[in-house]
Amino acid sequence: MSQYKIAVFVGSLRKHSFNRQLAHALQPLFGRKATLEHVEIGDLPLYDQDFDHDYPAQGKRLKEQVRAADAVLFVTPEYNRSIPGVLKNAIDLGSRPYGDSCFAGKPAAVLGISIGAIGTALAQQHLRNVLAYLDMPVLGQPEVFLQHKDGFFDNQGGFGDAGTTKFLQGYVDRFVALIDRHKA
Repeated sequence: MSQYKIAVFVGSLRKHSFNRQLAHALQPLFGRKATLEHVEIGDLPLYDQDFDHDYPAQGKRLKEQVRAADAVLFVTPEYNRSIPGVLKNAIDLGSRPYGDSCFAGKPAAVLGISIGAIGTALAQQHLRNVLAYLDMPVLGQPEVFLQHKDGFFDNQGGFGDAGTTKFLQGYVDRFVALIDRHKA
């Protein structure tokens, strides 16, 4: 198996966000199977249909990065029971103009972490609806709704609990298997 390139969208702009930490902590679990390439979304202009005739450089960069990837990983917080506006804006820019979506057909996975008891369950459900419309095959199981507590991440940026590491390793393995099926 060749090494996959996975474009990673973190739905939080906060430098030390739990979701950014989660995205970085996942990289070692992919081992030699995949590299994670983070997509910058903080500098994107708000999507405007007027762009469809003269796309902004940041939107072109995003599309090129996703097109060069074998799959997409979305790591999202939950804001007001849905996905953050910055993440939705990035998706809108990547999917437009109509007929020129960089996401179509790309295998995807969704997860997130929050201090709340239900993790990011509602944000993930909303995001899955958007990704279904974009024709992205999305990993269905296992679902990952993580609750951040002290000690969730260790001092080296990994996971502070062997059970969490094992669970997330299973998630990563299922995501790689989904990519394998779509690349075959």
